[in-house]
Amino acid sequence: MKKLWAAAGVVLWLAVTGVGALAQDATYRKDVKPVFDAKCAGCHGAASPYFGDFQADPKKFAAAMKGPRMDSYADMIFFVGWPDTGALMRRLDDGKSAGGKPGNMNQFLGSTDEERQKNLAVFKAWVGPDGWTMKRWEARGSVPGISRDELDRIRVKY
Repeated sequence: MKKLWAAAGVVLWLAVTGVGALAQDATYRKDVKPVFDAKCAGCHGAASPYFGDFQADPKKFAAAMKGPRMDSYADMIFFVGWPDTGALMRRLDDGKSAGGKPGNMNQFLGSTDEERQKNLAVFKAWVGPDGWTMKRWEARGSVPGISRDELDRIRVKY
């Protein structure tokens, strides 16, 4: 009986939070942008440097609490597909995909673990469950570069 109530609770939670529906049709405008604006724009918004400028002097921008600019769809997909493949995923991940160590930006997804998990689910749904990868464009150390097949699994609807 307890299992039945637990299953009903999970189904109710998915219905109330919309996570089940989110996985099917998450978009940048509808789902990701509101979370980004609330949790990420302070450091990655319009006052932040573009990717190339950030790469030229990352210590300077880090000291000013500015990361690379990601306040548009075009800017954000730099950190999903190319040129900084998988960076968004590596930095937001809760550690379940990265050997137990959360990414350095996961802590900013919310003030509670529940809020972080909810917001992480938004990004994961947007990228696509089969597209969420820690791989980079090119191999680094023992981690192989992303394959064409893996790139094809990334879904980042506008």
